[in-house]
Amino acid sequence: MDSLLLSLNINPKSSNPPPLSQGLLPRYNLNKSKNLLLLNKPFSLKPRTSINCSSVSSLTPQLDKSPAQTLVFEEEKEEEKEEEEPLCEIWKEIQGCNDWEGLLDPMNSHLRNEIIRYGEFAQACYDSFDFDPHSKYCGTCKYQGAHFFEKLDMGNCGYNISRYLYATSNINLPNFFQKAKMSSVWSTHANWMGYVAVTTDEEEVKRLGRRDIVIAWRGTVTYLEWISDLKDILHPANFGDDPTIKIESGFHDLYTKKEDACKYCSYSAREQVLAEIKRLTDYYRGEEISITITGHSLGAALAILSAYDIAEMRLNVARDGECVTNKIPITVYSFAGPRVGNLKFKERCDELGVKVLRVINVQDKVPNVPGIIANEKFQFQKYVEDAMSFPWSYAHVGVELALDHTHSPFLKPTNDMGCAHNLEAHLHLVDGYHGKGRRFCLVNKRDIALVNKCCDFLKTEYGVPPCWRQDENKGMVRNSDGRWVLPERPRLEAHPPDTAHHLEQVLKIARSNNVG
Repeated sequence: MDSLLLSLNINPKSSNPPPLSQGLLPRYNLNKSKNLLLLNKPFSLKPRTSINCSSVSSLTPQLDKSPAQTLVFEEEKEEEKEEEEPLCEIWKEIQGCNDWEGLLDPMNSHLRNEIIRYGEFAQACYDSFDFDPHSKYCGTCKYQGAHFFEKLDMGNCGYNISRYLYATSNINLPNFFQKAKMSSVWSTHANWMGYVAVTTDEEEVKRLGRRDIVIAWRGTVTYLEWISDLKDILHPANFGDDPTIKIESGFHDLYTKKEDACKYCSYSAREQVLAEIKRLTDYYRGEEISITITGHSLGAALAILSAYDIAEMRLNVARDGECVTNKIPITVYSFAGPRVGNLKFKERCDELGVKVLRVINVQDKVPNVPGIIANEKFQFQKYVEDAMSFPWSYAHVGVELALDHTHSPFLKPTNDMGCAHNLEAHLHLVDGYHGKGRRFCLVNKRDIALVNKCCDFLKTEYGVPPCWRQDENKGMVRNSDGRWVLPERPRLEAHPPDTAHHLEQVLKIARSNNVG
């Protein structure tokens, strides 16, 4: 029992869960970035139809008004498609209840939309994170929760932020931490790591077929530097009673450590997640609910780890006495993620019913680490891990969707591994993927300019500058005296006052499971 509750040391306080904020958001339009005028039909690279690529999404700064470079494509006859069932009727299959069998090749349109939609929730973590070391707010989120999606041009997504997530710098991943060069204004010990959001727009609930709880984790802004910090050291998870279930030590530290001297990290990232999931599942008890977790790179590792934790702690299980009355599905949409734990960890995730769809680029190196020697591709991994207690044995969890950026006619050849690892590039590849051996053709017509938000991956003829996304005037505004200044930001809430109460409820569940 002590190992089960290793990182849940709290002083419980009794309080009632407050309702969510009343500012509901309208339904999210899956095709929000439609300014790029691409064909609705598949195309090849033979000259026929001129496609103007000058128009970019509202996220993009104003480009030169001069005539844009154009590419030409040949229209092809579109195959007749059977009318698909609405998402609300097949959402469990789309969320992986059958491990996405028959949905990936050819790619199901609902699944493509959902992968992109959840990928945009993960991308929002990067777009809202202040990583400028010259900013006195470096390491925090740029936006208040009430305006988060609106500021990111996602105001009609149908979700509201439920709480922000923080992690301490006292971890074994030094390249993760972003800290201002100035004296601290908000925290010297914490970094903003993501958020929990919930569907609040009833039209979106109806479209989805359930109320969806989303957890989105931030990856490292420096992309690949953190890989050097993975020492292949496995640490017992200690979320259950099996000490042979192990995860990479840096991920474990990031998820479980806390800093009592910092109000943002007085609860570990783990405690923040568990308390909020308990609060929301209690608040929406009796409704059809899903828990969806997403992240890119390091965030993908945290997504799988937190999904396992929620399932291991039985927070997705509703009981009436001894009988299970409902089991909330837990799904992970992982992008460019590394391996997280050993084979025992993978097997336990499968036993708990955690569904993971891992979207990778085969040209990216990150999904190959850690566990270069002993991994799920090694025939004798189970023997090596069990009989020899090999300490560097890792295994990927879930189903893999392998994409290849060399198949996209929009992307240029490059040896820059940051481009191959880029999240927006992954979403671009999902939009054009139809199945193995099938022609690459954009379906949702996501603006290709988004690929170059923070890298240089698009072919030069599109005229999209590399790394173009930034705050206007780098966040500087002119005050009443005519001086340019960085405006003050409202202080972000550290933790809701009822966190301890809901964490104590998590402990009660853990104790009852241990007794059972």
